Amino acid sequence: MRVIAVETRREMRDFIRVPQTIFGAHPCYVPPIWLDEAQAYTKKANPILRNSDFVLFLALDEDQKPIGRTIAYIDHTFNSFYHAKIGFFGAFECIDNAEAASLLVRVAEEWLSQRGMETIRGPIHPVAENWGFVLEGYNTPPVYLSPWNPPYYHAFFTSAGYEKVKDLLVYEADMAKGYEIPKRHEDFAERFLVRYPGITIRRLDMRHLREDARAIWEISNTALADNWGYVPLELPVMEDMLKKLKLIVDPNAVWMVEHEGKPVGFCLGFPDINILLKRMRGKLLPFGWARLLLGVKKLRDYRLFGLAVDPAWHKRALDALMYIHLYQNLRKKNIRMEANYILEDNLHIKNALERLGMKKIKTYRIYEKPLLNT
Repeated sequence: MRVIAVETRREMRDFIRVPQTIFGAHPCYVPPIWLDEAQAYTKKANPILRNSDFVLFLALDEDQKPIGRTIAYIDHTFNSFYHAKIGFFGAFECIDNAEAASLLVRVAEEWLSQRGMETIRGPIHPVAENWGFVLEGYNTPPVYLSPWNPPYYHAFFTSAGYEKVKDLLVYEADMAKGYEIPKRHEDFAERFLVRYPGITIRRLDMRHLREDARAIWEISNTALADNWGYVPLELPVMEDMLKKLKLIVDPNAVWMVEHEGKPVGFCLGFPDINILLKRMRGKLLPFGWARLLLGVKKLRDYRLFGLAVDPAWHKRALDALMYIHLYQNLRKKNIRMEANYILEDNLHIKNALERLGMKKIKTYRIYEKPLLNT
């Protein structure tokens, strides 16, 4: 077995297809949108990689067939913000073979160490935009822009000296299983608006999507500044994210809160198109676009991707106001909602979700290891 750095078009094609090669028959595997994936690992197409040094590694077996992959990268925006020397790995996939995994891990570490990095952290996938390995909840498929992996990945890294640096939690509200907002919250919105008459709440305005995107970007960079691992978003990164979501957005799942006309909070949810991507096998051509656009309106699975409030409005339950509007406007679809990437030590959000009756169903784990510079 050996590991190579991806250089040719064929090697890139093999790199992209590794997850399908290994897990294509697994019920939890969901293909990406292949049209996007073919271009995503480039500085031109990816705003995160645009400001990073990176290399794609491909593991090959004795017959030169792909059996694993990973990306190692140095995010200069992150290191500048934290005054750190942390390198990252992501897009890790591998067959159940400790030797193959060890080869991938070592070459990623060596590449980062040779470039002056003192620590390696991951998995943080700069293309799929997901964090961590699934630690609990392997038996359910991932929602859009979240990971899935087999249990054996953890042993690859713990045996190589990696330790947990952070767990991320997932909460669920499934109306088909009887979920309802607790009765004490039923008239909350009405009471809140009486108490704060300058507050208005509205759906995402598709006619002015760019303006709302900028508001979400500005709130994120103030409201989430103290969150672990958070780096101020550059506007192109937010625009790239909304570009991915534009075709599938449901205005009833995106809410903006304003105080006297100024945006002070947002709630960003979207339908889980992974259900459709699996049926389409990730292909948008020739008829995948139509199936996606028609199918998304029928989906009852959603993801609550982001919720943030301007710090000046913290501890006034503005987050609960947005969640209740989300619930009330999606209730007729009898939805199942996942709230993802809740930091394990973010007690404010954890307690809020639990008070709203949501249940923890998954955990993702991020690892870290010191590097010896060579």
